[in-house]
Formats: sequence, structure tokens, C-alpha cells
Amino acid sequence: MPDGKPAGVPCPQLTSDYRCRLFGKPERPVVCSGFHADEDTCGTTNERAFELLRELEESTLPGKA
Repeated sequence: MPDGKPAGVPCPQLTSDYRCRLFGKPERPVVCSGFHADEDTCGTTNERAFELLRELEESTLPGKA
């Protein structure tokens, strides 16, 4: 995905159980490799993680001040 992906759209490299097909492979994007999950960004449940991600995506949409 050289141009990234739209907010709210799951990465096409995710499996049905949200695991990365590219994990540990050289073609995994740098932005993904550089991400380190912690409670501040992921919460303690999948539901909270998706809520936090949605909030981050919405707050960083182009044109948002």
C-alpha cells in the first residue's frame, strides 16, 4: 500500500483473527514494524483498541484542526 489506506478500512494484510500476514517478513511496511503496542494506544481489550484507533483516525483526518 504505497499510498496508505483510508481511515476505518482494515489493512488488507490482516487475517480474520486480526493477525498480520507480513509479520516478520521483509516486505512488512516500516510504519508497522515501528509500531509498538502498549496500553496507552491499545487499551486492554480488542474492543478498546479499535475504539482508540477509530478516535485517532478521526482526529487526524485531513482538514481537521
